[in-house]
Amino acid sequence: MMSAAAIHTAGAPGGRETPWRQPYRGTVGMACLIAAEASIFIIFVVAYIFYIGKSLSGPTPAEVLELPIFGTICLLSSSITVHFAVSALRKGNLRGCTLNLAGTVLLGLIFLGSTAQEWYHLIHDDGLTIQTNLFGTTYYSLVGLHASHVVVGLILLSLTLAFCLMGRVKQEHAEKLETLSLYWHFVDGVWVVVFLVVYVLGR
Repeated sequence: MMSAAAIHTAGAPGGRETPWRQPYRGTVGMACLIAAEASIFIIFVVAYIFYIGKSLSGPTPAEVLELPIFGTICLLSSSITVHFAVSALRKGNLRGCTLNLAGTVLLGLIFLGSTAQEWYHLIHDDGLTIQTNLFGTTYYSLVGLHASHVVVGLILLSLTLAFCLMGRVKQEHAEKLETLSLYWHFVDGVWVVVFLVVYVLGR
């Protein structure tokens, strides 16, 4: 039988024991935050699904909602740019990190702008407010919850971008930026669910 020492050193180069490294506490904290936020979104999504088609008055989703294709493409593309920003910083490429962060912020702002334009059209042209019917209540609650998370993410990313422009972000900060990128990936992933529930299933 193999000894305990042999078990510990098996597979390690030169028979040396590979030291165990604790996970980065920022990543653990972000994972806990994402789990908590995901539970909140689940409640809002389930409520939206439950009340589909139960409004006693119009307008209905089929009458007023259009697929936000452009905004969706921009938001999902921002996950790619923030990934490239982290990769660039890990390689010490501050310029690449800054450019990709700027692209991420820009794409996020475009998404928010498209959401604001959609809300203006719904309120001003179609008369759909949060008090109009059950559809209005659940729609603005769910989409608004997601938009608020986009705003928080953009504030944090904009601050990071400002620090990059001031030269205060270094290669050793890559792990912190990656933690922030996890939040942004979560926001983008939630939008996929919201898009499918509100604009595909809900119509």
